[in-house]
Amino acid sequence: MSRFKKLSHTIWHCHYHFVWTPKYRYRVLQGAVKQEAENCIRAFSEQKKCEIVELNVQIDHVHLIVAIPPKLSVSDYAGIVKGRSAIRILGRFKALRRKPYWGNHFWTKGYCVDTVGLDMEKIQAYVKYQDAKDKQYEQRQLCL
Repeated sequence: MSRFKKLSHTIWHCHYHFVWTPKYRYRVLQGAVKQEAENCIRAFSEQKKCEIVELNVQIDHVHLIVAIPPKLSVSDYAGIVKGRSAIRILGRFKALRRKPYWGNHFWTKGYCVDTVGLDMEKIQAYVKYQDAKDKQYEQRQLCL
């Protein structure tokens, strides 16, 4: 099977690695908030015909590897996913909106994005096992 996907007049292979954080990098992406963030990212990606290769929502940041068709810009994708997920999260968890530091914003303004080339497996493994690395780091910090 080819790694390329097809549109009517295009064959493409455009994978991107995104990382973004909640405002002030607060550690709120856990429990129901984490699940809602995952559901939103998956739903809005599917609506835009983007395929999620790997998704890992950490307590204070999101790692995402996604295939975005060339007819959709990377910045449009990030704006849609972050903007619409923020609206849904803040709508569902009204207690977050009451805190003085949130206002109407859930995510930070920016994000990190990188293209994924031939080292797809390495980057995918990094995203997949990020949670285990963070837990090991936290355990070491507790022992000190």
